Amino acid sequence: MFVFASLLWISPTHLEAAGLEITILKSSDLKAYNDAIDGFKATSPGSAIFAEYDLLGDLERGKQLAKRIRTSESSLVVAVGLKAALAAKLEIDHIPILYMMILDPFKHHLTAGNMTGVLLEIPSDRQFKVMRSFLPSLHRIGMLYDPEKTSSKLKEAEIRAPVQDFLVRGFPVTNEKDIPQQLRALLSESEALWLVPDPTVLTDESIRFILESAVAKQVPVIAFSTEFTRLGALLSLSVDYGEVGRETGRLAKRVLNGEPMMTLKPVSVQRIHISVNQKTARYLGITIPKEVEHLIDEAY
Repeated sequence: MFVFASLLWISPTHLEAAGLEITILKSSDLKAYNDAIDGFKATSPGSAIFAEYDLLGDLERGKQLAKRIRTSESSLVVAVGLKAALAAKLEIDHIPILYMMILDPFKHHLTAGNMTGVLLEIPSDRQFKVMRSFLPSLHRIGMLYDPEKTSSKLKEAEIRAPVQDFLVRGFPVTNEKDIPQQLRALLSESEALWLVPDPTVLTDESIRFILESAVAKQVPVIAFSTEFTRLGALLSLSVDYGEVGRETGRLAKRVLNGEPMMTLKPVSVQRIHISVNQKTARYLGITIPKEVEHLIDEAY
């Protein structure tokens, strides 16, 4: 009888996990979002049941979906993309919300007491550390930026850069017409061009012009996407969208294990993706140190 009772007994923790529901609210059906969701599922609690909703790019639809989620049995909401996060913040105040796949969440005030998430950008101090490893003789770095969009990024860089013996100088671009003049000034005064996500600076028309001009002036470009590396940038430091999801899954476990949301600050991905254009390196006469070759994920 005792053995029979033992076989029937299931711990309360197991019962709770078995009925765990996680709601995924995504802004639209993009491959990048789906890659992040797949990564999330790979590291989130294995017994979780997932309910998934798609805003189809419509914030108002998102608000209605969030109202429905608010009355559900969901233990956690994962908001994928900005519109999903905004809708969740507006309508859900008692269920923990984790956001992912959002550039600059602080700019959009995603700081509610029940909300945290995973940052899409790599902190500048970590980027500078990698730059120092790959380019040991580099000191002067130039950055094109729109003062209305990325001035905070420049200010942070100016503070963090001296730790790695870098000097970062910004060259303001208020519209696309400013790019040629400011780029000429940057290339004459800097040892490297550091590209950051800025829609004023980087357009379909400007990207190739910037990269080709830099290479012609023998100035290496450090970017944030493997696509830039393929087009001629020397080095790019980026995040894998699946890794963003996996990091969110690890964060979800902390929340569901009872760690207070108020103590959980947004986190960065643990592993970054490094790509190098070896043809550009040879053309510029740059030798990548052998001790960092094992860190390269992709080479062109």
